[in-house]
Amino acid sequence: MRTLRVLFIALLLAGASEGSRAEDASPQALQAANELFAILSKDMMSQLLGQVTNAFWPAVEQKARAEKIDDATIGELRKEFDRIQIAFVTDAMKGAPPIYARHFSADELRELIAFYKTPTGAKALHELPTVMGEFTAQMVPRLQDVQRDTNEAFTKVLRDHGYIKDKQ
Repeated sequence: MRTLRVLFIALLLAGASEGSRAEDASPQALQAANELFAILSKDMMSQLLGQVTNAFWPAVEQKARAEKIDDATIGELRKEFDRIQIAFVTDAMKGAPPIYARHFSADELRELIAFYKTPTGAKALHELPTVMGEFTAQMVPRLQDVQRDTNEAFTKVLRDHGYIKDKQ
């Protein structure tokens, strides 16, 4: 069953990364996307990190406290959590411009740049990470159900096709 779960996650990740190559975008679009992300990443990364931490850290801390882990160790765990999240988000942000450049023309990206320089655009830059963080926090509790439902469905299909035998 664990193999199916790993396979499912690998397929999702492969699908998510498919087609995000920089060579699929025009050089002008890629240049405009990099310019856009110079604007976007100023405030977005710190807000995104805050949202990720707010969404996930309380559960980690609660579990640690339930296991009677002392405050100093929890503090060290938090530092490691923050370090890993910063590295992850920083690395993930590097891959965003080619994706944008693949989905938007250079002119469309320049329009987005112009929009983000307006008061509404500046507000969107400030608020969207919070909105997405709240949305993500709402989704996290549902992920286990999705994983369970997927595993059950995969098991049924594999059983129906003779790949899994019932224990007798």
